[in-house]
Parts: sequence; structure tokens; C-alpha cells
Amino acid sequence: MDHLVYCNGKSKVLEKILSGTKTMIIRGAADRKLPYGRVFEGETLYFIKNRGYGLIEGKATVKSVFNSEKITEDESKKLISENMSKLDLSELQVQRWVGKNYICLVEIEDVEKVEMHLKFKYQKTMEDWVIIENVSSVVENPNERYNSLKYK
Repeated sequence: MDHLVYCNGKSKVLEKILSGTKTMIIRGAADRKLPYGRVFEGETLYFIKNRGYGLIEGKATVKSVFNSEKITEDESKKLISENMSKLDLSELQVQRWVGKNYICLVEIEDVEKVEMHLKFKYQKTMEDWVIIENVSSVVENPNERYNSLKYK
């Protein structure tokens, strides 16, 4: 599977990923929601900075995934603290994730900058993490380099 991951533009998440200072993505919630239990080692993440008709600006391979069991606020603080060098979070971002009952940490590798236009428009009901069978199905006029990729 491929994954479209919407990145917070204000926090410069995509820029941190592309520069290599951020090598881990965090998602968390009161319940198990995307990508919890649905992203696996070796899959491809495509990063989009803004919602709406988007431009995929980066891609990476999933190196490892950690899905927590239900955790306490103190346990979430500890988990974030232990992974801070990979997460590269601001204090405001730390506050956003502390206290979530379920946390998914996705470590990435082989990051590269790309430019692919999407065919679909982001809907308000969509999550900030979308799982699709294959990115080529949502990309407008992919350039030759990406046409030649073999998708799962």
C-alpha cells in the first residue's frame, strides 16, 4: 500500500523531513485511528504540505513502525521524549501528542524530494493520513521517472 501523509505547513514538518532532521512521524488519538495498525515496514509514504488540490512534495520508505497499546499521559510523555531526536517536535507539537491513549510512530528512510500533482480534492471528512492501493491512481500526468516505478 501507499500512504498520503498531510504535513502541517506552519510547523514546517515537510521541510524537516526533506532536510533529514525529522526521521519519524507521530500520530495519536484517544482511539486507534489511522495509521495505527495500517502502515508497515517497506511501504511508501508520500508527503503533501497543504490540503486541497495538492502537490506531493516528498516521499520516503517506512523503516519501522511502533503502535502503542493504550497508554497513560506519563507514558506518552516518556515515549515522545525517548524519540525526540527523530521526531524533531516543537513544544507546541509535543503538547498536541502528549496524553493521547494510542500513539503510532513511523520511522522513515530513503527520503527524496518529488513533484507530483494529485487528481483528487481533499475533503473535510478525510483524515490527515490516507491509505491508497497505489499512488499512480491519484497522480495527474506522472512524469516518466514515476511511470516506470513498479507499484504493489
